[in-house]
Amino acid sequence: MRFKLIIALVDDNYTDTVLDAAREAGATGATVVTSARGEGGQKKQTFFGLSLTGQRDLCLFLVADQLSRDILEEIAKAGEFDEKPGAGIAFQVNIEDAVGLTSQLATITQEIEDQI
Repeated sequence: MRFKLIIALVDDNYTDTVLDAAREAGATGATVVTSARGEGGQKKQTFFGLSLTGQRDLCLFLVADQLSRDILEEIAKAGEFDEKPGAGIAFQVNIEDAVGLTSQLATITQEIEDQI
């Protein structure tokens, strides 16, 4: 089975919404790293040295290759990435190999059964 890693950098106000959307689209789990910082095309605003930008969360989803594009699109929609500048970004990378998925393999296989 082939996998993709979806990496989403999300405004922390949208993290739960993005996680729910990914699960609805077929993701079987996620890892969230909180309190990340980032800077987009526009310089971040500061006030006496304090940042006025919100926190970001880094969401990692290891998903079946067949489901990855649908999950990526649902994440973008839920996070309003295309509607709100600076709302977040998401991208996917190929995974060469993965271990530790035995407990999730049955669920993943059921999700993609009709696409195999």
